[in-house]
Amino acid sequence: MRIGVNVPNFGPGATPDNLARWAKTSEGLGFDLLMLSDHVAITSDVAKQYPAPFYEPVTTLAWLAGITTRIHLGTTVLIAPYRHPLLVARMAANLQQLSGGRLVLGVGVGWAREEFAALDVEFRRRGALTDELLRTLRSAWADEADYGSGQIPVWVGGNSDAAIRRAVRFGSPWHPLRFTMSWFREALPRVRNIADELELPVPELAPRIYLQLTEKPIDDPDRRAGEGTLEQVLEDIEELRRAGAETVLLDPYHGDPDETLRPEPAWQALATLAAHRP
Repeated sequence: MRIGVNVPNFGPGATPDNLARWAKTSEGLGFDLLMLSDHVAITSDVAKQYPAPFYEPVTTLAWLAGITTRIHLGTTVLIAPYRHPLLVARMAANLQQLSGGRLVLGVGVGWAREEFAALDVEFRRRGALTDELLRTLRSAWADEADYGSGQIPVWVGGNSDAAIRRAVRFGSPWHPLRFTMSWFREALPRVRNIADELELPVPELAPRIYLQLTEKPIDDPDRRAGEGTLEQVLEDIEELRRAGAETVLLDPYHGDPDETLRPEPAWQALATLAAHRP
């Protein structure tokens, strides 16, 4: 199993120096993957959760590729409707080559209505636009003479049945985000049922979970995956592995933008988990 880190590329602590420290810390601790989130226009609905400054992920990953050597790089998730599919195909192919084949492209439909309006993209068409992007990526990357990257790994992000269906149809790993283990257990039969309905294989799993270590166990049934004592978090990861997850992404951001100014507690949590990695 690969274990990755979702690095906050937003907020008051998002600076080139801190982003470089995040990358070097994640790679130095032996994690397999470093991923960034995506927003383009920091409208009021976005800013409530992910305040400015916001570093555009593809640009930032290209820079981080130059200061890392081993760790894979990716998006969790690139919002598919925000960019022309051929632009995404070109950027991803170039980044794949420049990084030495280390890219994982997570994509999703998006949720911020004000941001869609600012970019003059129809919110109601976001699903269709995401499907168009996925089809275009495969077609473009098949042209080795032009793009030269081959087929780059693509994850389909989202917790809805529509996201599951999209992952099944395109044969891509399903990338659910920030959930409780009870929700995940209930989702697995839906994944199998959708795959059976479409007469296609069950997709691989690549979930993103919280990382928040506590001294005492959390007994709340709504405890989020990755939240609790080290033992609880390790049990969550093991259950995800048994369910078929080949990669688990850890998200150490807990929702307070000021956390980005003080990344050391998140790094300590990552170091603790790395020392006890399954």
